[in-house]
Amino acid sequence: MAEHITPRSTSYSDWYVDIVLKAQLADYSPVKGSMVIRPRGYALWERMQSALDGMFKATGHQNAYFPLLIPESFLHKEAQHVEGFAPELAVVTHGGGEKLEEPLVIRPTSETIIWSMYRKWIQSWRDLPLLINQWANVVRWEKRTRLFLRTTEFLWQEGHTAHATEDEAREETLRMLEVYRTFAEEYMAMPVLTGVKSESEKFAGAVNTYAIEALMQDRRALQAGTSHFLGQNFAKAFDVQFQNRESALEYVWATSWGVSTRLVGALIMAHSDDNGLIVPPKLAPTELVLIPIFRSNNREQVLPAAEKLADELRKEFRIVVDDDESNSPGWKFAEWEMRGVPLRIEMGPRDLENGQVTMVRRDTGEKEAVALDAAGARARALLDEIQQNLYQRALEFRGANTHYPATWDEMAALYQGEDAPGGFAVAPWDGDAATEALIKEETKATIRVLPFGNEEEARGKTCIRSGKPARHMAVFAKAY
Repeated sequence: MAEHITPRSTSYSDWYVDIVLKAQLADYSPVKGSMVIRPRGYALWERMQSALDGMFKATGHQNAYFPLLIPESFLHKEAQHVEGFAPELAVVTHGGGEKLEEPLVIRPTSETIIWSMYRKWIQSWRDLPLLINQWANVVRWEKRTRLFLRTTEFLWQEGHTAHATEDEAREETLRMLEVYRTFAEEYMAMPVLTGVKSESEKFAGAVNTYAIEALMQDRRALQAGTSHFLGQNFAKAFDVQFQNRESALEYVWATSWGVSTRLVGALIMAHSDDNGLIVPPKLAPTELVLIPIFRSNNREQVLPAAEKLADELRKEFRIVVDDDESNSPGWKFAEWEMRGVPLRIEMGPRDLENGQVTMVRRDTGEKEAVALDAAGARARALLDEIQQNLYQRALEFRGANTHYPATWDEMAALYQGEDAPGGFAVAPWDGDAATEALIKEETKATIRVLPFGNEEEARGKTCIRSGKPARHMAVFAKAY
């Protein structure tokens, strides 16, 4: 129930965990660092998965599945890749009661196993582009875990594509970044920044990593999705060559890109409040909950009317009727509010007398009386308004918490101390990894993205920390 949720102002971390547990989205697993995704949480992931899968297929991608177990030697073929993932690997050394000839790694990501197969499948320019996505689980042995945001095992999708030219691969990398941006903003109602990662923050084995970054209500950033231009690194590591139109051999060009169940955590932290979860209507497993309000003397009057209305609304909406007589209407209101259903419809004897229902928005709590014969049309309009309001509210929050410090003291003050405001800081950076590391050491803030076109904006400015000529305008923040 809502009264058991820790207020955000008391402990944002406890508030987040309370919502995950009490809205029954997930629970802790007996395996340390892992989670059990409960039906409500999985239904939310399925809504995300369905929308994204349609977007992937609309851009020409096909789904496939690759093995969970990867020969350990595969990871050593790409030096940066194995170095980046070595601390997080889970390794199988025995199977069937016997020691394996070669240890098998439980996939932390699938570039290596996929490129070993691409070597067999790609021979000619006619085999390109190869556009494959898989929905799968991965394992990364995390030391500090948090439900949905960072767990040892998690669900995700990973796209892996092969192209004949660098230009095609780079175009694909940015196309998928745009797919992620569109999904985050139009479905999750979560505004994101896009841009390229710094060298120290990029994916192990990539030439360039691009990301979408969102600002959570505690003013920390969350990397919500990444798209990588891999160049020819994995093609060379696995000797994936093709015969071009001139009959010469070339290495293929590659991309990979992914989002995970971390998006569920992002949605919680972007929109929810001290009463529980708030889910944008486009992703809500249940858009409407209809609660009949009755006593024994008018039960036979209210329930049939509620079912009749629900039958009409089911033609267009994902709706649940809560006619459980063991709980009071007030309890139900709080419970469905906790679950984040975007719109509640109340129907009691007085409503029936007046030929109306009462609709209550989850985002604002506003109530309004709606004529029965207009219920469907008004519900659709309200759901659209809720979707847009959640996005606009998050956008305004990000704007209010995006800073443009003019001096290092102003920059440091954003992140140092218990009462530091946090948020995004947009500041000039000299492009030096040593300066980046120094800023992180002194503030715990990292470069989240280098926005597109930032080099031009940085021209003539000096680095916020070193005072040297700036090469980039960087977006800094403390992050999950």
